[in-house]
Amino acid sequence: MIADRFETFLFDLDGVIYLGDEALPHAVDGVNRLYEQEKQIRFLTNDPRPTREAVASRLRELGIRAGKEEIVTAAWAASAHLRRKEVATAAAVGSEGLRTELRQQGITVTNESPDAVVVGADEQTTYADIRRATRHIDQGAQFIGTNPDGAFPTPDGPAPGAGAIVRAVETATGTSPTIVGKPEPLMFEVALEGTSVDQDAVVIGDNPATDILGAHRAGLTGVLVADEAPVAASARDFTHPDAVIRSLAGLFSHTVTPWDNPQYSWPEDIRPGVGAVVLNGSDEVLLLKRADRGQWALPTGTVERGEAVSEAISREVREETGLQITVDRLTGVYSHPKQQVFSYPSGETVHFVTNCFSCSVDGGTLEADQDEALDVGFFDTDRLPSEILPMHPRWIADAVEDTNVTIA
Repeated sequence: MIADRFETFLFDLDGVIYLGDEALPHAVDGVNRLYEQEKQIRFLTNDPRPTREAVASRLRELGIRAGKEEIVTAAWAASAHLRRKEVATAAAVGSEGLRTELRQQGITVTNESPDAVVVGADEQTTYADIRRATRHIDQGAQFIGTNPDGAFPTPDGPAPGAGAIVRAVETATGTSPTIVGKPEPLMFEVALEGTSVDQDAVVIGDNPATDILGAHRAGLTGVLVADEAPVAASARDFTHPDAVIRSLAGLFSHTVTPWDNPQYSWPEDIRPGVGAVVLNGSDEVLLLKRADRGQWALPTGTVERGEAVSEAISREVREETGLQITVDRLTGVYSHPKQQVFSYPSGETVHFVTNCFSCSVDGGTLEADQDEALDVGFFDTDRLPSEILPMHPRWIADAVEDTNVTIA
């Protein structure tokens, strides 16, 4: 059973433990039964407004003997993240609960040249708060967002959440924040501090896009509380749960196959890419040494708005190597995430669908641009450099073989 398989349980709150002011069926009994089995338990919420003590008190009123140290709010997780980064001062946009959690982590809350700005939200957040955060970030403060939720439900309909305020500050500053709350892995990393690291953990949530996606991005098993399983968009969809239970009673009657972490990150975006297999008169292939990875590779890039793929690859080759080319034919379309998902130093992760072309040299002078390419040269297709991007030898072989277009 799920309860037997794991030693650490990370519970979402709203929709799993309670709904509104009422505990959900079997929630209190289920959690307390895990306590009796001496399981390690954490309660996670993206709500950045309350303190941990306030959340623990609410759970105790429902009959769950939760302690403050078992509560992980988005505000506390952001504060703990700053403590780990040894940040001394921070400005706060949001509730008094957020300020309290910052102070309890030993961080001085100030608007005088803070080291960081933590952007959350509550009902009193104003335009002046957004302007204040924008000014601090423009002056060099780190930008931390408590959580990405754009809205939260109210009896009168949706209300702007912290994510809406975070995005307003991001737009004003042109700076991407470090987001702490679900589905970011940081929330789960902080939650697991102090637990037994040699024992498996499982996330129990009701939202595939935050709880299950976040669990899988953190390498954890995700169990969904729902009446029926959602339909996955693909076989590799990180939002698809490893098991579905209708209530927490299912922890003691259902089994689960633990998450098998794939060898790639969950991409934030899908982009059209292009690659060029440029052959000279001796049938040698053009390679460049990439500045970002230090590895040899084919010329590649992305298609810009208003640009045809043939124009994109001609531009990329010209910019990176100085050569003018003729695009001869399409040789392959490559999209498998194991090879086509890339994470950049900025933290951005992109899934490329790359159209690869066989090309010939039409003119120009071979020269590395030193920005994207440190070196360029032509190589025998049977004696490629050992330090070459792992998927490119296949792209070269597919182009040289001159067979049908490869789709992979």
